[in-house]
Amino acid sequence: MRFDVKADAGGHFSWWLLSGNGQQVAWAGESFASKSNAKRAAESFKVGASEAHFELYEDAGGKWRWRAHRGNHIVAVPGESFATKSNAKRAADNVRDNAAGAAGP
Repeated sequence: MRFDVKADAGGHFSWWLLSGNGQQVAWAGESFASKSNAKRAAESFKVGASEAHFELYEDAGGKWRWRAHRGNHIVAVPGESFATKSNAKRAADNVRDNAAGAAGP
């Protein structure tokens, strides 16, 4: 896994966590005013991912997703939705267990 910090389509910055094959597995869920702020947010998630609370929920379309919370803040969301709750849990566990060892940001 590796973190990528770059500008989004709107010219704001965000971070993405990518798998070894480049697939997006998580992102900040928000944009930041500067690249340095996005990088700080990525570093904070990297350090704290193992301590975050990962919530599983069913979205309006009947698909499953996860979101990572620290305190009252959502700090990461998935790069996709999942057909089953168990698949969403497996994806959340993967991010929780591997973000600290990811390259970057």
